[in-house]
Order: sequence, then C-alpha cells, then structure tokens
Amino acid sequence: MGFQQYLRRAPVAALVMAGAAHAATPQPPALAPPDAAKPDEPSPRHFSAERVFDLEYADDPQIAPDGETIVYVRRSMDRRKDQIRGDLWTIDVESGAHRPLVVGGASATAPRWSPDGERLLYTTSAEGKPELRVLYLDSGDSVSLAQLEHGPSQAVWSPDGRSIAFAMFVKAEPPSFAKAVKKPEGAEWSEPVRVFDDITFRFDGKGYLDAGATHIFTLPADAGSPRQITRGEVDFGQPAWLGNSTLLASANTNADRDLDPIESDIFAIDLATLEPRRLTSRDGPDRNPLPSPDGKRIAYLGYYDKRLSYQHSQLYVMNADGSAPRLVAGDFDRAIGNLAWRRDSQAVYALVEDAGDIALVEIPLDARDAGDIHRVVADVGGTSIGRPYARGAYSVSTTRRPVFAYTQASPDTPAEVAVSNRRGSSRTLTALNSDVLPHLDMARIEEIQLPSSHDGLEIEAWVALPHGFKADGSYPMIMEIHGGPYAMYGPSFAAEIQRFAAEGYVTVYANPRGSTGYGEDFALEIDLAYPGRDVDDLMSVVDHLVQKNYVDPDRLFVTGGSGGGILTAWIVGKTDRFAAAASIKPVINWMTMALAADITAFVTRHWIRADPWEDPLAFLDRSPIMLVGDVETPTLVMVGEEDWRTPTWEAEQFYTALKLKGVDTALIRVPGSPHAIASRPSRLIAKTDNIMGWFKKHDPAQQSAAAESGTQ
Repeated sequence: MGFQQYLRRAPVAALVMAGAAHAATPQPPALAPPDAAKPDEPSPRHFSAERVFDLEYADDPQIAPDGETIVYVRRSMDRRKDQIRGDLWTIDVESGAHRPLVVGGASATAPRWSPDGERLLYTTSAEGKPELRVLYLDSGDSVSLAQLEHGPSQAVWSPDGRSIAFAMFVKAEPPSFAKAVKKPEGAEWSEPVRVFDDITFRFDGKGYLDAGATHIFTLPADAGSPRQITRGEVDFGQPAWLGNSTLLASANTNADRDLDPIESDIFAIDLATLEPRRLTSRDGPDRNPLPSPDGKRIAYLGYYDKRLSYQHSQLYVMNADGSAPRLVAGDFDRAIGNLAWRRDSQAVYALVEDAGDIALVEIPLDARDAGDIHRVVADVGGTSIGRPYARGAYSVSTTRRPVFAYTQASPDTPAEVAVSNRRGSSRTLTALNSDVLPHLDMARIEEIQLPSSHDGLEIEAWVALPHGFKADGSYPMIMEIHGGPYAMYGPSFAAEIQRFAAEGYVTVYANPRGSTGYGEDFALEIDLAYPGRDVDDLMSVVDHLVQKNYVDPDRLFVTGGSGGGILTAWIVGKTDRFAAAASIKPVINWMTMALAADITAFVTRHWIRADPWEDPLAFLDRSPIMLVGDVETPTLVMVGEEDWRTPTWEAEQFYTALKLKGVDTALIRVPGSPHAIASRPSRLIAKTDNIMGWFKKHDPAQQSAAAESGTQ
C-alpha cells in the first residue's frame, strides 16, 4: 500500500508519538472566551503578552521523492515547559489533507525521507537521551536506531537507503598537568579542576566545552551500532554520500585552525579504508558539499578569504574526484545557501537573500552570469518567530517535474507550508494561526525606501502601524535595530514587533548599510567602520517618520539586540534625541569582546584585523564605552546570564559606567539564557514587556499625564 493510501486509510491510533505507542489527534489551542472587556482591561482582540503562547509556525518542510506528500515540523509553544516544541505533520499535496504523524511526546525535528519514500528518519529524545528514529510508513511503526550519548545532527540517507550518516560529538581525555588524589569514599570534596588548552574553550549555548571533537558516523538504517568514520582532534561535519561507499565532509585540518576559524576544506572518505582525501585546498571556506544525482559532480559553497569582515558565499562545482573546480555565475551579487540539485544534474537550486526577501532560485551549471539565474519563488521565510529576520527552508521532489515545498513568509502570519512548481505557481497549504490571529487587532506593515542623509544610499525599512493608526503626529515610536550586523530584516511576521505595535508604538525596523541582501559592497560599507555611517541611515529613517507626521518627535525610543545593541549604545553616545533606549546583549568594549567572547579569533582576524596589545585604538575607537561621557539618554541594558557571544560583562560595563556618570539606567540579567534571549516564550515576553515598561517610565506623554493626575 502506498503512502497516500496509508494516509487516507490508517486509523489515528496508527500514528506514533515520540516515545509512545499511540497518539490522539491534538486540538488547536483554545481561544480565550470572547467576554466583553472591562473598562480597566485590554480588549479581547488585543495582541497581549500571553498570546505569544498561542502562536504556531511551520519549519523544515520535506517533500516526498514522488512529490505527493510533505512532512514538516509544526512548531508550537509549550506553556507548561516554556519551550518551542516540534511535532511532525503531513500534508497531501493534491488534496491539502493535513494529519499528525509524530506528536505529543518529546519534540521531533529534522524529518528526512528515505530514497524510496517508504520510511522517514527524524531526530528526537527519550528520557533525555538523543535518538535517531525511523518511521515505517506502511505500518506506522517507529523504531530507535540507536540511543546516543550526544545529540546527532545533519543525518542523511545513503542513496541505496541502507545506511545513515550523521555528525556527533566525541569526548576526549581533557588535558591535565597533575594526577588527582583519590578522595575517600563518601567524602564531599570540591569538583576537580578543569584544564583548557584551546582558544575556544566555551561557546554560546553550550557553556564551557568538554574536550573532544565532532565526527562523522554511519549507522545501518535497520538499527545497529554506530561506526565512527573520522577521528582525531579536528571537527568534521556536513556529511554527504558520494555513492554508497564514500562520504564527503567538511573540516579545517590546518595547524592554525584555532586562529583561522572560517577556513575549511572538503574531504572524501572511503568507507573501506577510512582515509580522508582532500578535494579542496584554497585559503578560504569550502563547505556544504552536495553530490549531483548522477554522481559526476559536487556542488559546494565557499570563497577566497580576503580577511574582510564579510564575504558572500558563492556556488562552486567540481568533478567528483575534486578536479576542475569552477565558480558558477560569479557576478551574482547575493549570498547563496541551502543547495539542492535538479533531477537531471544540470542545475542547482538555492536560497538567496535579496532586499529583505528570501528567494528560491535555479542556477544552471552553464550560467554565464547573473542573468541566467531563474527565480522560482520569492516569498520564502517566516521561521524567525521573535524578530523579523529573513529565515526559511525548502525542499524539492525528485519527480520529472520538480515540486518545491517551502516555508512561506508573510507580514501577517508566521511561516506556513506552501508548494510551488518551477514556473512559480504557488499554493499555501496550511493556516496554522487561523484560530487566533484573525480574531486579534494586528499591526499593518508598511514598506518604505529612502536616501541616507550621509550619502544618498537607498535604505529599506518597514513600519508596523498600530491598529487604528492615524498620521496625527501623536504616536510614540520604537526603532528596533537588527543584529549581526551582517544579517537582514524583512517583511515577515515577528511577535516582538507586533507586541510593540499592540501597545501603541509605531515600530520601525530597517536594513542600514552593512545589512546583507543588497550586495557585497553594501555590506562592506561598515568594514572597519562599525558602528559608523549606519547610524546616519537609521536616523534618516527616524526623520522620515517624523516628517510624515507618523510619530511624536518627543516620544522616540530605540532598542536592538546584539549588533543592534551595539548600535543602540553608540547612538545614545551620539545624540540625545531619544527619550529612552534599551541596549540588549550589546558589545560595549571591543577589547574585552576580542579577548573573552566565543568568537575571539574571528574578531581579531577578520573584524578588527589587529591585536589589542598592538593597536588598542583600533578596538576602542569603535567601542560604545568610549562615548559614555556624552550619554544623557536613560538607557536600559539587558543580557542573558549564560551569553558567551556578547558576555554579561559587556552589558555590565555599560551599566556601571552609566551609573558612575549619573545617567538613569537599569540592568536586567536573564537567568539561564544564552545569546538568544527570546528562544523561550516567557523570555520573549519578558524581553519585550520590560523594554516597553522602561520606555513607558520615560515617555514624556506618560510623565505629563502622571503629573496632571497628581495635581488634580
């Protein structure tokens, strides 16, 4: 019985739970009863903080080899565990029938079809143990292939469907200079010392690192013992099958790899001998190898390292033995990622960032220039639920006529699942928030383009207008600045932006110079000049909104996270135009950032291109700490207590300096949080609501109203 017949006939009891035998069909989250709002309570149509828990979005849609069925990760907010969880659901492409597949237990992610379309590989955990599981679609049985000590990633099927390759961390003996004395039985001694000898000894989201490296493994598709394919101190990743007996992987095996973190090469590993054979050797990253369906070529991403703070990833193709590498459509001025081959091995599909949007494009191998690249879909994205970053996913079927499944971006809703053919004719197959968002008063998103006051460079921005907005010059404004800084915002749904607008703030977010998606030259405008003229771009956006009478010039506020936190701290050192600011997880001192963050080698080699002891001014001249003497703006600072990307002491330096100067300030530390503060629903809510609470405290209109109330 084919999978489509199975979907139509199988009882609900045949659907599996992660870690359980059966699953009932889950019900959508219930709306709050539509009671009439009391005078002192918000309207039931208000996008309030708790509504964040009602949001759902689609991720990682994988279309079956025959193009008839899509399995995707349905992301939802677990109120009890305060986590974003994943369940696997299926969609019949023709009819749109939507069914749960792996639901209710541990979160399930990374679904991948077997080559014959009869099985589904996915990742989950049982009692905290990471697992790779295979679901047999004819019976509904789900089996664990192996319970692993560490989390598996990047799992891929072999072409014959008999094996699976994946990457996993392997612990090693830590360095030591002394033999520990054996403690008496039952004694309560201190934990033993930990010795580190790598430049990267802690990493954001992981904390202090165990000794060891990530390696490639293979595993029989019908379960068995994992076989370790690579060994040693070097990390190997991104496995891909070149036939059934050779694996491709990417690694940085150079002796100076700790000091040159972006370097990598592609290796071919014969599964009989386990000897890695280097296929690339240039100075620069070569990564994400992907063999063609006919096995004759390998597509991959990379560039020649010019030691700049940003360079585009470009598409290269070489023969399967590593010979004749060549750049494809070298004048295409957009970063390329997420590769997939066309069925005939004559073209590659990829995602590209383009002026706030993510496009799915087709790149023929014989493309002479950018004009030969065909855009298939323009609205990929929607998987960044908090802020409007351009992120999305897609897959392509291997049928004669390609069908694409992708996450569809929209200003009005988080990511949905959509399908498209090669001509770009798309259909949306899900409506995951139809039980919630149509019943709420959401912000309207307006797009604007304007010239920068610095040099006329065109800047793109988006404005979220509160429900019922009228251009009467009375509204408070929040400018929300993206991080990166080499990233981009776009016209996608974002809970944080909607929360700000729901509380009456005209909320603007822009792509100043340095943002990606507008060409490499645009991004490199801030190379060795960050922060800098990007501030002029942002202030031009503010001027535009004031001139349009959208906002009250006395009620301007600014915030941003990471790279946006740096710019926020820099802005308040350059102008007192804002009534208040909130700098979230910023870099305040490039010298301490370079010497203590988890990307120290990148900061010194590519960002600043100097060592702090040789050229301290190269670090300090772009550090907001040097502008504290000019800050008058009340400024909130927020950081995660387990942030190793922009560590806590960056925010704390700014907070302490502002305190010493007598500027109104507050410090918020988020317990247990890494750099991604809003990665859990309650933290997203705490972040936005504390920012708005700080702004309300310093809003001239609120202060005036409070003063009048006090006199009466």
